[in-house]
Amino acid sequence: MQNLWYKNAIVYSLDVETFMDSDGDGIGDFQGLTKCLDHLSGLGITCLWLLPFYPSPNRDNGYDVMDYYNVDPRLGTLGDFVEFVHQASERGIRVLIDLVVNHTSNQHPWFQAARDKNSKYRDYYVWSDNPPKSNPTLLAFPNVEESIWEYDEQAGAYYLHHFYKEQPDLNIAEEAVREEIRKIMGFWLQLGVSGFRIDAAHFLINPIGIKEAEHTELQSFLGEMREFLSSRRGDAVLLAEANVEPDKIPFYLGKGDRMHLLFSFLLNQYMFLALARQESAALRDGLKTLPDIPHICQWLNFVRHHDELTLDRISQSEQEEIFQAFAPDKNMQIFGHGIRRRLPPMLGGERRRIELTYSLLFSLPGTPLLRYGEEIGMGDDLSLEGRNSVRTVMQWSDEPNGGFSTAPPDTLARSVIKEGDYGYKQVNVAAQQRDPASLINWMEHLIRIRKQCPEFGRGKCHILDTDDPSVFAHCCEWKGKAVIALHNLSDRACIVKLQSSEYKHLIDLFGDQLCWCPLGNRAPRSTTSGDRQYECLNGDSHSIPLEAYGYRWFRVNRMR
Repeated sequence: MQNLWYKNAIVYSLDVETFMDSDGDGIGDFQGLTKCLDHLSGLGITCLWLLPFYPSPNRDNGYDVMDYYNVDPRLGTLGDFVEFVHQASERGIRVLIDLVVNHTSNQHPWFQAARDKNSKYRDYYVWSDNPPKSNPTLLAFPNVEESIWEYDEQAGAYYLHHFYKEQPDLNIAEEAVREEIRKIMGFWLQLGVSGFRIDAAHFLINPIGIKEAEHTELQSFLGEMREFLSSRRGDAVLLAEANVEPDKIPFYLGKGDRMHLLFSFLLNQYMFLALARQESAALRDGLKTLPDIPHICQWLNFVRHHDELTLDRISQSEQEEIFQAFAPDKNMQIFGHGIRRRLPPMLGGERRRIELTYSLLFSLPGTPLLRYGEEIGMGDDLSLEGRNSVRTVMQWSDEPNGGFSTAPPDTLARSVIKEGDYGYKQVNVAAQQRDPASLINWMEHLIRIRKQCPEFGRGKCHILDTDDPSVFAHCCEWKGKAVIALHNLSDRACIVKLQSSEYKHLIDLFGDQLCWCPLGNRAPRSTTSGDRQYECLNGDSHSIPLEAYGYRWFRVNRMR
């Protein structure tokens, strides 16, 4: 894989059933998604990550899979999927899909057959006659399930499940299971996908409950998956969901011969800690905590995704700081260490802080990920249960159901936000596309500039010293070129001195050149933003003005 396309990709995550309904049955589908590809292409998206769309009882938002070789009939057919992939490719958009192989649904034919002790599928799952007492830290959903073991009357034994009891874990140590997984990968690669997001990767290689299995043996399967993937499609990638301690991250990357990308859970948590404190130290610490990774590998950075904002890798006191700043009510929290809100409500709808956060996301070393609706600043519905608060349908227009579907509102697959500041009549694609000062047009501009700065995705990152603790400054260099980004995390303006004699001439690329007024209109900012080009004062420092929550990107001009 020579071009490493994922290093400078713009990834967009969505759930087919909540994106666009084409036939009026209240459920999003592949035909509806295909019609929306021009929206995604116009925004600048280059890669789509689709949540599970397989047949499922939907106990866990489709992550309880009944059939790995088909499309949920509510969402369309395999023919609809192939047409979607073709149309996406025509627009230069790659497609990643979820590979959910840590567990299946208990309705999967494999598990139903495995309940018979004489079945060849018995060893597809992990069984015990006398399981040990469960460690609560092993539960994916604390306070929802009490144990990772569930007794099955028909099987006459307990089966292992790290998630809901309706999701029995597969036995990855079993060669027949590994072969099934390779077949699943081969099937979807043949239909044109560019890779897989490996769900629950840290549970996938956990030997708990598996007789005679060792951690290193299970880790080797990650290499087997990579080898198989590359043999079928050389430019395909594996993206792992592995929220683990820094010293365990190398398990998933190997020497660049396992996963291509990892979600940067740790940096995400430190970023929110820095935003809560309005100080850069936590973000600096987060970047320094991340281990070095092989050059072929990449971090996938995000603000929010389809689950809760998890804070489990920072201390209890640090979690409380973030709760107090962004989720002070218990109803806004989940699982003891998570937040079930989207970003705009967390920031009180303050446009400057929203822009700052996404500017930071897109400039951090790695590849940026957007969740559907983030381009228009969608909100959440805390009246919904659990994670569903951030899984409402896409808001396309001010028409009924936000233009998502023509079905009666009570028949929608997911709720639509009707009332308040984030209701579909106030926040939707159609209205924002007509407004030059809207978030969606700002986001499109951000994406365009980010594509012109491959140094952020491919280069080596250096944290730069400043004289203000609220300002985070960093530089990324690649192939002799460099870009610098400055972000003022505080609610006060400042003039920051950047000690950067190596970078004598800076050319403005992107920044908060306009301010967001209380009435919701854009107005010209004062001339404090200065000239388009900065030169070092006294040969060794820059003095650069930043507004409250201000951000600036510069290209280093080494030609002068």
